[in-house]
Amino acid sequence: MKARHVLSVFSTFAVGGPQIRFCALANHFGPALRHSIIAMDGQLAAQKNLDPALNVRFPNLTLNRQDTLGNISRIITFLRAQRPDLLLTSNWGTIDWALARNITRTRHVHMEDGFGPEERSTQLPRRVLTRRLALRGSQVIVPSLTLKNIAENVWKLPKSRLTYIPNGINLARFHHAASAKVPPGEGLVIGTIAALRPEKNLARLLRAFHQLRSQIPARLVIVGDGPERPALESLRAELNLTQYCHFAGHSSAPESWLAAFDVFALSSDTEQMPLSVLEAAAASLPIAATDVGDIRAMLAPENALYLTPKDDVALADALRSLLTAPGASAIGAANRAKAERDFSEDTMFRAYANLILPVS
Repeated sequence: MKARHVLSVFSTFAVGGPQIRFCALANHFGPALRHSIIAMDGQLAAQKNLDPALNVRFPNLTLNRQDTLGNISRIITFLRAQRPDLLLTSNWGTIDWALARNITRTRHVHMEDGFGPEERSTQLPRRVLTRRLALRGSQVIVPSLTLKNIAENVWKLPKSRLTYIPNGINLARFHHAASAKVPPGEGLVIGTIAALRPEKNLARLLRAFHQLRSQIPARLVIVGDGPERPALESLRAELNLTQYCHFAGHSSAPESWLAAFDVFALSSDTEQMPLSVLEAAAASLPIAATDVGDIRAMLAPENALYLTPKDDVALADALRSLLTAPGASAIGAANRAKAERDFSEDTMFRAYANLILPVS
């Protein structure tokens, strides 16, 4: 069978949840697909997660962020030249491609995973209208019930065009993994895995950890990289946390870090269905997190008491409670059972296959 050509467009192909999920899907479908991947910012770090045996290329298309109409024209020309079997786009940053495919009638699947800092609190009217117009004829995949509700009731997309597919992970990978080496120190280990971007609000986690450290000994490990790292390292020094807080940088083996943590923390202002929380649940960790997106539905009921408002003090209290709670390990076990029941990678693969593999 001839491999189908999928043209995938991302604002960035740096390492993040949507990119990691895409790589897992591409690896799973293997030779059934050949891939062209465009990263609009030129960042391609996530390509290391792709199987080297895949048929993948990275074409260039120069666009001007200030020239929407010109961009759409260039994209139309590009789509007509490439003639992909499927256009796969991701999030708001690729909306010009969705507008262009309405002219070329290229078969289109749009994956919407959530919002950047500019939409962390409310939907922007101009973007709502643009999504409503651009995506009405496309198939739209959302990983969270929160996003499904927004797409139906705010963007007014037809229900027949919406598909809810929860993220799934390789559960075996996070079960009894070998532990990374955490720098020595006193106290249990709080850890997080996140891209260091503004909407992740890791400054909140540092401030919460500072409050916590004044009451009980603990250590903090932040795994990930991104543009916020210099500011966060400055805040760490300002709060006198340098000897207690370790920036580990990006890791291609998150399971080893999760095995080293006693509690997982998430401090984001906006999320939908973060892979890091699924991975922490699969690693049998109790989780303290801001109560955003679908996180409450992702975790076992036993963990619900440790979901907090977007507040430093509340997050510090939740972390302290988990570090001192005698039943924390039972909460982690309940999270693992929930992940096994609802969020397997195979279930996700089957759902995506129904949308990506059909020819018609």
